[in-house]
Amino acid sequence: MASFMTPSFSSVVAINPSLPRSTFPLSTMPNLSSMAGEAPDGLSSPSHTLRSSGDSSHLSNGARRRHSFGFPRSGLNCTNLWISVATKPEPLKIMISGPPASGKGTQCELIKKKYGLVHVAAGDLLRGEIAAGTSNGKLAKEYMEKGMLVPDDIVVVMVKERLLQSDAQENGWLLDGYPRSLSQAKALEDQGIRPDLFILLEVNEDALLERVVGRRLDPVSGKIYHLEYSPPENEEISARLVQRFDDTEEKVKLRLKTHHQNVESVLALYNDITVKVNGDLSKEEVFGQIDRHLSFLIEMKSKADSSSTPAGKAY
Repeated sequence: MASFMTPSFSSVVAINPSLPRSTFPLSTMPNLSSMAGEAPDGLSSPSHTLRSSGDSSHLSNGARRRHSFGFPRSGLNCTNLWISVATKPEPLKIMISGPPASGKGTQCELIKKKYGLVHVAAGDLLRGEIAAGTSNGKLAKEYMEKGMLVPDDIVVVMVKERLLQSDAQENGWLLDGYPRSLSQAKALEDQGIRPDLFILLEVNEDALLERVVGRRLDPVSGKIYHLEYSPPENEEISARLVQRFDDTEEKVKLRLKTHHQNVESVLALYNDITVKVNGDLSKEEVFGQIDRHLSFLIEMKSKADSSSTPAGKAY
C-alpha cells in the first residue's frame, strides 16, 4: 500500500501544549494527551495523533467551556495566556472511482452524510450546465448532438468551476467517477486540482454482471432499483420500471473492459494517493473500509497542522 503525501493545511485556535502548565489555572487546563493512531490497511502512521479539535469529551469541565466558547467566564488571567493561532485542517478532497454497479453511488451518499463533503458527479454537472444554458453547456450540447464525446477541456473547466465554489471550498469535495482517463487526470492537474485520496472500488466481474443485469430505472423519479437486492416499494412503481439500454450483459462487458483500461492509466498518476477497497462486501462493510481511510487522513491533517503551529501570540 502506498503512503500518503501530506497536503497543505489551514489552522484552529488551540491551546499551545508546549508552554508551561503554570501559565494556565489548573481548573481550566485542557487534557492534551495524545492517543495512539494506527493506519488503516498498512498505511504509514505517526506514532501519536492528536484528538480532533471538535471533540471535547476528553476535557475537564473548565476546559470544555473554553473549548466551546473560547475562554471560561472567570478564573483566567488573560494577560498571561499564550495561545497558538491555529485553525481547523483544510477540508478533504476526495476522488472515487469504480466499475458499473460497483456501489459507487451508495458509498458517495454515505461519505457525504458522515463527512459533509460536496458531491460532484461529472455527468450530472454536464447535464446541469446544458439545462442551464451556460456557455460551457452550449458547447457541450453541440458535440453531443453530433454524437461526439465532449472534449476534456470543456468538462475540466466545468469541474474546476464547481470545485472552486464556496460550498466545496469550505466543506471539501467528493468527485465521483472523474477523471476516467489519463488525459482528464492530467488536465485536472494542470488546473491545480489534485485529491488527497483516490478511492478505487474493486468488485468481482461475475458479481458486477449480476448487479447490472438486474437493475431497473424508474423513469419518473430517476431512482435505480434492483429486482433482487433493492426491489421497488410497490406495484405501481414496479409496473413502470425499465431496463437501461446499456444494462445488458453484452454492453456491460464492453463497459468493464473500457473501465479497466482507463483506470489503470489514471492510477499511474495517482498511485501514491490511491486506496483500493473491496466492493464485494455489504455496503456497510465497504463504507467501513472507506471510513477508516478518511478518518486516518483527517488525523494526519490535524497532527501535521498542530506540529506546524507558529510560536504563540500573547493576549
